[in-house]
Amino acid sequence: MPAPEVSSLQYDNNVKTLGHVNLMVDTFIANATLEDLRAITRTLLATGSPSLASAFTAAARARLRQTGARRLASSNSLFAPGADGFDPVPTSELHSVLARARSLYGAGMGFASLGVLYSVVSATVGLRWETDGDMADALAVVDADITQAIQSCKEELEGNRVSDMGAAREVVGQMRSAVEESTRDVQGWGGEFPFDRAACSIEYWKF
Repeated sequence: MPAPEVSSLQYDNNVKTLGHVNLMVDTFIANATLEDLRAITRTLLATGSPSLASAFTAAARARLRQTGARRLASSNSLFAPGADGFDPVPTSELHSVLARARSLYGAGMGFASLGVLYSVVSATVGLRWETDGDMADALAVVDADITQAIQSCKEELEGNRVSDMGAAREVVGQMRSAVEESTRDVQGWGGEFPFDRAACSIEYWKF
C-alpha cells in the first residue's frame, strides 16, 4: 500500500499548482539535518535537468516573496562600538542581513538584494574603523556581496523577470548614491574606501 501524501505547493513560472509530497518523504524532510538537506539539494540540482533548476529557483523566489525576505534592518543595529568603546564592529544582525541578501540574489532577485545591501552601505556613513580588523574584513565581504547582487540584477534583466523597471532603477540609484556618499565620508577622515569593487561595478553598468 503506498504511503499517504500531503499537499504541497509547487511553482512553475510563477504560477502556483497543487502537488503532493509523499508522507514518508515529508517525514524525512522534517527530520533531516540542514547539512543533509543541502547536500541532497545540490546533488539533485547538479544531476537533474535544467528545467528542474529553473523550477527550484522559481519556488525559492516565491517563498522569499511570501516571507518578506527583503525587509530592511535598522541601520543602528548593524554595527556596535568595539571593546574600546569607539571602533565599530559588525553585529550578528549584520550577518543575518547579509544572509538574507545572499538568499535573494542567489535565487535571482538581484534588485531586491541590492535594496537590502544599500541599507548596509548607508549605515557605515559617519563611522570610522581601522584598516585591519573585524570591521574592515566585514566591509570587504559586503563589497563582494554587492558585486554579486549586481550580477544577479543583470541576469534578472536578461531573464525578463523585472516587473517594475522604475523601482529597479530607483534601487540602483540609491545604491549608487550610498556608495558615492561613503566615498566622500571615508575621504573626509582619511580612511581606506571599502567598496571599490562595488563602485566599479556600478560605474560600468549601463542601466
